[in-house]
Amino acid sequence: MNVEKPVIDESVGLEWGSDYLADIIRQLDLKYLSINPGASLRGLHDSLVNYLGNDDPQMLLCLHEDHAVSIAHGYAKVTGKPMGVVVHSNVGLMHASMGIFNAWCDRVPMVVIGATGPVDAAQRRPWIDWIHTSRDQGGLVRDFIKWDDQPASLPAAAESLTRATMIANTAPRGPVYVCFDVSLQEARLDEGVSPPDISGYSQPVMPYPDPASVRQIAAWLAAAEHPVVMAGRSSRDEAAWAKRVDLCERLGAKVMSDLKLPAVFPTDHPLHVAPPAFFMGDDGIALLRDADVVLSLDWLDLGGALKVASAKGAVTARVVHCSPDQYSHKGWSMDHQSLPPVEAHVLCEPDALVDALLRLDHAEGCFKPKTHAAYAPVPVAPPADPGAVPISLHILASVLRTSTLDHPVSLLRTPLGWPGNAWHFRHPLDFLGKDGGAGLGSGPGMSVGCARALHGTGRLPLAVNGDGDYMMGVSAIWTAARYKVPVLFVVANNLGYFNDELHQEKVARTRSRTTENKAVAQHIGDPDIDIAGIARAQGAVGYGPVHDADELARVMTKAIADVQAGKVCVVDARVVPGYDSLMTKGLLREVKAG
Repeated sequence: MNVEKPVIDESVGLEWGSDYLADIIRQLDLKYLSINPGASLRGLHDSLVNYLGNDDPQMLLCLHEDHAVSIAHGYAKVTGKPMGVVVHSNVGLMHASMGIFNAWCDRVPMVVIGATGPVDAAQRRPWIDWIHTSRDQGGLVRDFIKWDDQPASLPAAAESLTRATMIANTAPRGPVYVCFDVSLQEARLDEGVSPPDISGYSQPVMPYPDPASVRQIAAWLAAAEHPVVMAGRSSRDEAAWAKRVDLCERLGAKVMSDLKLPAVFPTDHPLHVAPPAFFMGDDGIALLRDADVVLSLDWLDLGGALKVASAKGAVTARVVHCSPDQYSHKGWSMDHQSLPPVEAHVLCEPDALVDALLRLDHAEGCFKPKTHAAYAPVPVAPPADPGAVPISLHILASVLRTSTLDHPVSLLRTPLGWPGNAWHFRHPLDFLGKDGGAGLGSGPGMSVGCARALHGTGRLPLAVNGDGDYMMGVSAIWTAARYKVPVLFVVANNLGYFNDELHQEKVARTRSRTTENKAVAQHIGDPDIDIAGIARAQGAVGYGPVHDADELARVMTKAIADVQAGKVCVVDARVVPGYDSLMTKGLLREVKAG
């Protein structure tokens, strides 16, 4: 990756408050700081460059704070570790707030560093310092972060940064915000003052489930005739993945997963019987209605899933929910979802409960061997060549899968309506889920962050973005090109906000009005946007628009070669408006429920 190497002055030493802060940040092992610069952080910026040499951490320049946060979000989705984000004063934090909300809803760790001030009004420059100073800057985002602080001294700042990072890394993980008065950064250090060694502050150990609860849950699962595992939020750890598979095989439990979340279970395993989806389909509903014991491994919106399933008949299963999520529940945002009726709720991460159940079974033989088809991954057979036909989402997925068969792919992002049964996931990094907050504009930045974290793994980073999401976050492409982060974007371009067209059609039908106007103020065309041209303008390679499957297959060969050569590449694929049938049925079911 290209690194901006500053001119090094060997005479520069620890002299300013911001040097002290930069030293603490380095000790926190935040390898990168995505930044959109501003005067409130000029002291820290100088220290990161001239004191630390822009190395460990390295700054990644972004053209918008929302994209800076999205890049850190993507990095955390791959590594499970936080990146740092630097945002300028109140104005930068307001820009960053959408991305912070996404990270909050997605439960990923992130350390956001901001600045304000001077808090002392006597030190403010006329006009600009006044509008960039806030009484309680953290209040802008406090309702959707885990913790914030504005320390008034350097020793307090060292403790604050250390505490913030520990909190961000503690499940349920999430973003934190630490704000520095500009005067604290720009004050000269007193003689003899130096940053403390923070290595003595250890990260809290993940809690392990209560043995009595584990024994009771094991007894329920052992007695179950039709156990179901709802595999939700989990880590990217390969050993944890293998244990999850091992447990489900011992139980003979049928498994379902969620397309809003990263891959957690091999989707071509005989026990994974419901395709992953954005909204629960008929297969998932049937599983829950037929189950006698349901084990939820931090399923996203378990209460909502049970309500949807119960609409067609009561769910009578005994439900066990393993999730620490309620530690993050607050009153402003409803991201805590519906309260699920469960017989047991274990407040730990799913990996811990899975491990405890396996250990108990190993020691006592709790689970009788169940008969089910053995799991043996087989090479993916290339789908039939669709020919020169228009590109639906199904055909898009098929062509992309065929084009990448010779490469280990990380699918970084998919658009709403992606067919969950079109692409199997066999590794924790095969698919990295959605953005958490379900807004628009995060896809490009998150994909850049994912690609940065995947660099050196040998995996091909592939992001499939909708055109609306892509255009809102498009300037993140420049950051990838600037720092030579190879990544392949395929824009599923249906020239509109199709999801909202469905909503307008639903409302019109309900009100006995014409549906012919559903695309008014929804169509992204007339003029069409030159998506490939915008990519080229930022230093990436751009292809398209591509109109049929044959042409897309030819372009993909070139695009993959470009990315393997270290380039950023964008393909504008014109897709037919429409959703996978499972997605459409699920969406309509959700609309009716709403």
